[in-house]
Amino acid sequence: MPTVWTNVVLSASEEAWLRQQIEPFELVIDSSGVNNLTAGAGDPRAQDAAILFGQPAVEDLLASNATKLMHITSAGYTRYDTPEILNFLKQRNIAFANSSSVYDSPCAEHALAFILAHNRRLGPSLHAGTWTYQELRPQTRILEGQNVLIVGYGAIGERLAELLEPFRCTVRGLRREPKGVERIPCYRISELSSQLGWADHVVNILPLNASTDRMFGAEQFFSMKPGATFVNIGRGDTVDQDALLTALDTGLGAALLDVVSPEPLPETHPLWSAPMCWITPHIAGGLQEESQCLLDHFVANFKRFLANEPLVDRIV
Repeated sequence: MPTVWTNVVLSASEEAWLRQQIEPFELVIDSSGVNNLTAGAGDPRAQDAAILFGQPAVEDLLASNATKLMHITSAGYTRYDTPEILNFLKQRNIAFANSSSVYDSPCAEHALAFILAHNRRLGPSLHAGTWTYQELRPQTRILEGQNVLIVGYGAIGERLAELLEPFRCTVRGLRREPKGVERIPCYRISELSSQLGWADHVVNILPLNASTDRMFGAEQFFSMKPGATFVNIGRGDTVDQDALLTALDTGLGAALLDVVSPEPLPETHPLWSAPMCWITPHIAGGLQEESQCLLDHFVANFKRFLANEPLVDRIV
């Protein structure tokens, strides 16, 4: 009997529903418990499964001779984004999909909320504890006429660009290789430093890999427009946080962060008390019925795979 292996934490009703949806495949559950931010523990049963769903351990993937499809429950895929693993997937003809289409709207809305909250000075207003009309009203802004740079233009960036359209701002994107069909002008990520000075708001949606580790450092923050806003909903390790702290003291308008390094951020970390730095606890991807949305996405791709139809969110 072919098997679907998963280490997704399922309720009893979700497990029963999933078993029904994948029949006649057998469901094998690693109950060690995992979430999208942690690597799964090794489970030899994954090596014999035809389909992997969740966050499988890298060593199990590389030891497998049976896997035909790997579908992960996150938009980011840092632990699998190496030449060794990507080449392995291609050589073994293993289809690899992520869950970007589950998280594109919530992440994009979170980034937009960050930008609007900063423009309207909601953070200082809500934390002031006193009437600050004279100070804050002159600082409020609208998005019309402002420039937004999306760094790491993929599914989330595309959704954010769509949400920004009614605000009559100008939006550009940066990605590894522009395809020429994007809804906004897109440039290569290698042009980052030259594009930063144009933007009033820089939105970082970069995944973490060898090329993006600490991509935002002292040079990049120095290149930004004085008073610009830096939003990070990508990965914390794409930012040199010491350089960010310096930038907040020397002209950066605000840092609006949903991801940091490490997570959780220690209570004594200076980012908590840095001027105009606002942090949310990695909740940008959250949405109602998140677990069921992930299951629906997987089952739809599972059925497409069996029917030899194109997968949604396919990476390889």
